[in-house]
Amino acid sequence: MSSTNKKGAGLILSLLTAVAGAVGLAFCIVNAGTDSFRKIGTSPIVIGCAVIAILALVLHAYVEARYQANKTNYLFVDEVQMCPQFELAINSLYAKEKYDIYLTGSNAFLLSADLATLFTGRYIEIHVFPFSFSEYCRYYEETKDIDQLFEDYTIKGGLAGSYAYKTEKDRINYIKEVYETIVTRDLVQKYALPDTLVLQRLSEFLMDNVSNLTSPNKVSQLLTANNTQTNHVTIGKYIKYLCNAFVFYDVKRYDIRGRKYLESSEKFYLCDTGIRYAILGSRNMDYGRMYENMVCIQLLRRGYDVYVGKLYQKEIDFVVQKGDEKIYIQVSDNITASDTFERECRPLLQIRDAYPKMILARTRHPKYSYEGIDIYDVADWLLQE
Repeated sequence: MSSTNKKGAGLILSLLTAVAGAVGLAFCIVNAGTDSFRKIGTSPIVIGCAVIAILALVLHAYVEARYQANKTNYLFVDEVQMCPQFELAINSLYAKEKYDIYLTGSNAFLLSADLATLFTGRYIEIHVFPFSFSEYCRYYEETKDIDQLFEDYTIKGGLAGSYAYKTEKDRINYIKEVYETIVTRDLVQKYALPDTLVLQRLSEFLMDNVSNLTSPNKVSQLLTANNTQTNHVTIGKYIKYLCNAFVFYDVKRYDIRGRKYLESSEKFYLCDTGIRYAILGSRNMDYGRMYENMVCIQLLRRGYDVYVGKLYQKEIDFVVQKGDEKIYIQVSDNITASDTFERECRPLLQIRDAYPKMILARTRHPKYSYEGIDIYDVADWLLQE
């Protein structure tokens, strides 16, 4: 679209928005007190349309009144989904080519599919993850003990808003509130879910089974056996909702020998380990699986496509790709025992190609190599930029 056409479109949209608001107000003023107004003027639909148009007009006017010529004008709108029909004002402002616009909002209400519909390709989506371990260390820069920081980060996680609270109780309550807002409010509202029980039980099950292969059919059977009646269709939909809201990330399987992707089962990783501790506490806490979760999120943060590797009957924790780059990764807690070390090395040694192979574990030692496999302390690896 040419600059002239964009400006013309922006002017038209502004006028339409203004006219809609004016018509809504005029209708109310002119017909107030009449029988027709009593019949339809108080209709929720009529009132809602008038209010929406007025809100969009107010947002547009507010921004335009603060424009400064001959300067770069940045527009930041937080929790943008709280303004109904915000896209009317934003599209109009965008078409004027005067603003650098940034919108933030709830994961559940600003999904990629929704953005594509609202802005028809005229946007760049920036996925903001919780704090990485490196960012956590910078926040607590007065603490020099990396080992202690790593242990704390595994429990506290990366939801930086919780760091302001001085007691563990208050910090956990904050994380619970963030989690429950997404799961029991935002998702329920967006998808008009009949109740929250199945969604809550499903989310807790996935938290408790991070890094385990699973499927909707398996989950529905287990939940039903524990007196939460559901079916695999509902579970499949609810898993999709949780992943769309970035509460969980689904990682599919990749057959290394056959070089194909498998559809049968997949793994799910939680967006932040701090949520797992806040909701489930130390119940069934497996640090090896928590480290695997942290590594998965860090790989996504670094821009890799992440898969679970399958080689014959063995599993590689992660096969990651970015362009021509490919890495095979195993994650473990403690590999000091010889049988554990051999178990982690064996699948990697069976891979015949020349791509890098590594083991990430809590070694507390500098990087070293074994039979071509690079072995890192997981905390040191997470600190790499």
